Amino acid sequence: QVQLQASGGGLVQPGGSLRLSCAASGVSLDFYAIAWFRQAPGKAREGVSCLASSDGTTYYSDSVKGRFTISRESGENTVYLQMDRLKPEDTGVYYCATEVWGGTCRGSIPYMKYFGKGTQVTVSS
Repeated sequence: QVQLQASGGGLVQPGGSLRLSCAASGVSLDFYAIAWFRQAPGKAREGVSCLASSDGTTYYSDSVKGRFTISRESGENTVYLQMDRLKPEDTGVYYCATEVWGGTCRGSIPYMKYFGKGTQVTVSS
């Protein structure tokens, strides 16, 4: 049974930083891509970033490129999203998701099968 648990959200001022964590169980991140999505009130869900350890690829949406960094420590089944220079438009519920087909994150986020519960990020002064 695949389970994904996101944590680390909170309230931060514009320009500040947060680090989100996603602990995965029931799936090995050595083989399957994992991604972060976010959804702001009244807006569609947006793919933010992706990491595929199987081929070493990462992906960032244009809206976060240069400010967010996705990472994973070797041997851990946890992925992190370091978010710097946060903006009010980064506000939303952040979810992690994984797939089970061995996809790549080259150029885009592959179709994700499992989504965890989200963590709220609020950027406001």
